[in-house]
Amino acid sequence: MTVITPWHWAGFILFVIVCIAVDMGAFSKRARAVTFRAALVWSAVWFTLAMLFAALLVPMRGHEEATEFVTGYLIELSLSLDNILVIALIFTAFKVPPEFQKRVLVWGILGALVMRGVMIGVGAALVQNFSWVLYIFGVFLIVTGVKMLGAKKEAIEPEKNPVIRFARKIFPISPTMEGQHFTTRINGRFALTPLALVLILVETTDLIFAVDSVPAVFAVTQKAFIVFTSNVFAILGLRSLYFLLAGAIGLFRYLTAGLSLVLVFVGAKMLLDPHDHEAQWFQIKIPTVTSLLVVAAILSIAIALSITAARREKSAAK
Repeated sequence: MTVITPWHWAGFILFVIVCIAVDMGAFSKRARAVTFRAALVWSAVWFTLAMLFAALLVPMRGHEEATEFVTGYLIELSLSLDNILVIALIFTAFKVPPEFQKRVLVWGILGALVMRGVMIGVGAALVQNFSWVLYIFGVFLIVTGVKMLGAKKEAIEPEKNPVIRFARKIFPISPTMEGQHFTTRINGRFALTPLALVLILVETTDLIFAVDSVPAVFAVTQKAFIVFTSNVFAILGLRSLYFLLAGAIGLFRYLTAGLSLVLVFVGAKMLLDPHDHEAQWFQIKIPTVTSLLVVAAILSIAIALSITAARREKSAAK
């Protein structure tokens, strides 16, 4: 089995930098809306790259870690769907034109990668030194999953958001969009544009979602490299996934219920199988393949029920 070295980390991070450079439009600076076809192609590209990485893990680290990666990737990808809905509400609240949304998402992804890296590093250190932290993660995920069932998506009100209010106190804000720029000048002074406020709100939203999603992957594996890579691949595909699903995400009415069940399941798995060798009598081993099948089944059923309900309503309307 290949030992993960700093060179593996450096190589993967270099790969991520190249992907981000491509995603930022290194060959095209002109702002333009992302078409459905382009979003579909890029979503397929990111998914294919993730599966190729999983296949590469098999000869390097074995089938078990490859399965852990796929399970963690699926969990992260599914939880990001709820994030997409919130991002859509943010863009609506600020009336961001479609041609500027790509730039916000690309820079938002860059910030999300840094934040996730820090959180995963801290989480891995805590789990390695204090195994009982896994029990806290497990309880937190179950409580979050239960609360998600009764939660309602509310309209975004920028003026009531504490982060936006804080930014307005520190920097002057231009009254209108300045193209796809995040900064501008007002009477010679440095100022933020409304698009910068959108970016701040998107970053804040991802941080909130990361508090749920990062512990969820620790239920599958405590290996920092697997947790990090599964998170990164899910985040890299977030932009294209947004443009693919944002217009239709409202049709998936049972998706939130499915995501809440996923959180409850991984939280319960973490409590039953916390990998605490000092409490083996309490453990109930849930194989990684079983976890993958359960998560995939929950999401498939939620999406199928949503599509069926939407079709029935459409037929009834006709």
